[in-house]
Amino acid sequence: MAKPLVIVESPAKAKTIARFLGDAYLVESSIGHIRDLPRSAAEVPAAYKGESWARLGVDVDNDFKPLYVISREKQEQVRKLRSLVGQSSEVYLATDEDREGESIAWHLLEVLAPQVPVKRMVFHEITRQAIEHAIANPRDLDRRLVDAQEARRVLDRLYGYEISPVLWKKVMQGLSAGRVQSVFTRIVVERERERMRFRSAAWWSVSATFGTAADEQFDAQLLALDGRSVADGGDFGPDGQLRDPGSAVLLDEQSAGSLVTALEGAELKVASVDDKPYRRSPAAPFITSTLQQEAGRKLRFSAQRAMQVAQRLYEQGYITYMRTDSTTLSQTALDAAREQARTLYGESNVPKAPRTYDRRVKNAQEAHEAIRPAGERFRAPSELARELHGDELRMYELVWQRTVASQMNDATGVTARLRIDGATTGEAAGLPAGTVATFGASGTVITAPGYLLVYREGEDEVEDGQREQDVRLPQLAVGDRLDARDVFTEDHSTKPPARYTEASLVRRVEELGVGRPSTYASMLQTIQDRGYVWKKGSALVPSFTAFAVVGLLEQHFPSLVDYGFTASMEDDLDEIASGNEESVPWLQRFYFGEPSSVGGADVVPVAAPAAAPDGALDHEPHLVGVDGNHGLKDAVLAHLATIDAREVNSIPIGAGADGEQIVVRVGRYGPYLQHGEERASIPEDLAPDEVTVARAEELLAAPAGNRELGSDPETGLPVVARAGRFGPYVQLGDTDGGEKPRTASLFKSMSLDAITLEQALELLKLPRTVGADPATGEEIVARNGRYGPYVQRGSDSRSLDSEDQLLEIGLDEALALLAQPKQRRFGRAAAAPLRELGADPVSGGTIVLREGRFGPYVTDGTVNASLRRGDDAESITPERAAELLADKRAAGPAPAKRGRGAKKAPAKKAAAKKTAAKKAPAKKAAAKKAAAKKAPAKKAAVKKAAARSPVKRGGTAGDRAAGAAASSGTPEPG
Repeated sequence: MAKPLVIVESPAKAKTIARFLGDAYLVESSIGHIRDLPRSAAEVPAAYKGESWARLGVDVDNDFKPLYVISREKQEQVRKLRSLVGQSSEVYLATDEDREGESIAWHLLEVLAPQVPVKRMVFHEITRQAIEHAIANPRDLDRRLVDAQEARRVLDRLYGYEISPVLWKKVMQGLSAGRVQSVFTRIVVERERERMRFRSAAWWSVSATFGTAADEQFDAQLLALDGRSVADGGDFGPDGQLRDPGSAVLLDEQSAGSLVTALEGAELKVASVDDKPYRRSPAAPFITSTLQQEAGRKLRFSAQRAMQVAQRLYEQGYITYMRTDSTTLSQTALDAAREQARTLYGESNVPKAPRTYDRRVKNAQEAHEAIRPAGERFRAPSELARELHGDELRMYELVWQRTVASQMNDATGVTARLRIDGATTGEAAGLPAGTVATFGASGTVITAPGYLLVYREGEDEVEDGQREQDVRLPQLAVGDRLDARDVFTEDHSTKPPARYTEASLVRRVEELGVGRPSTYASMLQTIQDRGYVWKKGSALVPSFTAFAVVGLLEQHFPSLVDYGFTASMEDDLDEIASGNEESVPWLQRFYFGEPSSVGGADVVPVAAPAAAPDGALDHEPHLVGVDGNHGLKDAVLAHLATIDAREVNSIPIGAGADGEQIVVRVGRYGPYLQHGEERASIPEDLAPDEVTVARAEELLAAPAGNRELGSDPETGLPVVARAGRFGPYVQLGDTDGGEKPRTASLFKSMSLDAITLEQALELLKLPRTVGADPATGEEIVARNGRYGPYVQRGSDSRSLDSEDQLLEIGLDEALALLAQPKQRRFGRAAAAPLRELGADPVSGGTIVLREGRFGPYVTDGTVNASLRRGDDAESITPERAAELLADKRAAGPAPAKRGRGAKKAPAKKAAAKKTAAKKAPAKKAAAKKAAAKKAPAKKAAVKKAAARSPVKRGGTAGDRAAGAAASSGTPEPG
């Protein structure tokens, strides 16, 4: 008997739903998107390879119809689904209830073409009640959402495939641009520019420990002298100067010390007491962006890791759908949260009426419910201790706490502010005796914690003194005398604006309305994978390549990285989703511009519009064209010839001691410094704001940068010691002759500033012939390889204990070593761990830091993860180590490589190939002649067949992460 078939996106989701529906239903997964735009030229069907638009995968001359193909890895799953559809009584498309889920459902409908009834079932939590309700209340496919997602996919393809080749020609091969990723990169680069412009300023403070008559003590800080405020960090601008020198007294070490002396014996009294009620409300339940931010702050999760964990919790039925812009809770959820709060924290901590949150972020997508624990009754984290572990338990607890806290009372208390006055007894800080010194102290005392009993929201990095503190001050009245028991000074310096972390960057792009919260995690990963951004601890640091790319886009395609323009595209896509805007005319304006400008006959380069302080260009946020009224296609044609590659790849640092500019240039093999004719490589772990003029001159002046050691006696060529991208090395001759010069890496025991000509010449002789084996006549060679030094005789080799042996080992010693039994590569005893970092939250195993063949790495005994650029073995934290291990687990095992383990072709097969080769010329000529006659008819037949399967033109969206585009050298969307 035929059964209904339910199709979802993931196997884990299918498994959970099948448990609820039982044997009466078949539940199968599509394993994500089953088709997408071609990822490379190889995926474009033969029938379309000759089309002018084939490289885009979008027919721009025919209403922007996409060319969809079923990728090779999905064809087997599609065959399986087709077979199941043929056996079913009806089909339920149960993909996620958002634009991408609607798109997947539409693609399934188009490709599978069921001949039985098809229904769309939607739900935002995977519980028995929710699934049964969705089965009983299906709806139709929403074509508005499908069209909006298709427009987004086409837009991203046009942007990436038109702009990325510009970067390949003008900056570096393999780079990519994207509608959202380029804006993400620009934000990080702009913050680094601020840090590079920043100049630190020093200032001193004076504080005192006061005592009361009741022998209570508290600290207060000097705020003013005769009514003029004492300067602190907030009074300085980014240039290191006071914003208003006349309004503040700047203390240095000497003046601060003189104030300490002048306050000895001073009479100090309470000048004012100000008590104000304190009230703070709980944060709204999680939406996608706030979940990523809070998981970053509290759990030290990357955005990608947070979404992966949340996805697993959703698919297993523990939380509701994790891609949502709505802070709304259903009545069932409100009742469950309030009941949980009453049970655990008492009736007095729950308000009489439920709290509602109607905040919607800019460019919010269709509303779901907020992220919360699933079900009609919430289960406390302690109830799930046997079901959930590690990351999943910690994430569930975070969601549970936030949801329950959202239905509890405000935290209330009292904020007290004291002002204490005293006259100086002598001259100080350039002011006469009798100057009134005003000290201040403040603190908040929480009297009714309310929601703080369960949850306190995390905070990003803030300036000193700005973080809220729970400080209890003594009960004092105006006129009360105080005793200054200790007066002390402290030096301070202003700090540059903090770099973005993943959490703070997510908050920033959400404020700007750039992109979708559901794509933030993939965008953060993309800009790191592309080499535009790397992590230093948790901070996001842009590379100099990012500077070059952003500079090019800002100068020649300013709209494409303008925050207002990018957000306006999101608004327009919302209009398409709501049916108020048509996608084809909108794409027409973006790609071709206004009708009067199509064709590009009189297109001229347009200067970049002036940017507003927040990075948004000064124009209305409505999509007209990319460059004035011109579309993307004409803008690329107009600007490509005008882009000066040397200019966009040059980042000025400042003038050197001789007045000549020092410049960072982005080269083919990485960034380097140039000052006149001098050049020096930039260490990979050096952040752009650390490349100051002084540091640059130090790198340029270092002998290790490029030091001539002398001449080779045999050839007369110069021998030069250099600092290279992959470490120090010596080079014989130069590249002027066109031939690649001979090079050799330095031993680990050597340094560039100490290496001699004699040592360099010995290195350049490697690999070294030790001698010939008397028994076989085979040469024995000493080599330095990927896994260290070794001696080799034919295909037989043995490892050496040290690199120095490469230059010292003799024939007898080499023969003795080769006569020993061969050790397995990993047969040596493991090196002692450098440090233990604590227990891994997922596996429970001890995380250990070790030194490996390719550098330091962390392991829990099962999973190994190398430290990344910006990670320091000396200072790596347990949280960062756990994040590296989690990312490695999420990436899964590396794909199997074909190599030594591959079976050799049998001799018979080789013989057959040889015979075939002899017959090939005559056979090939005959085939060509026959093919020429059949070509026209065959091409028509191919096109006809291609219209059926596995290719489809027209339709909607592709996968969120078209990562395979990177491996093919094509730009990645987004």
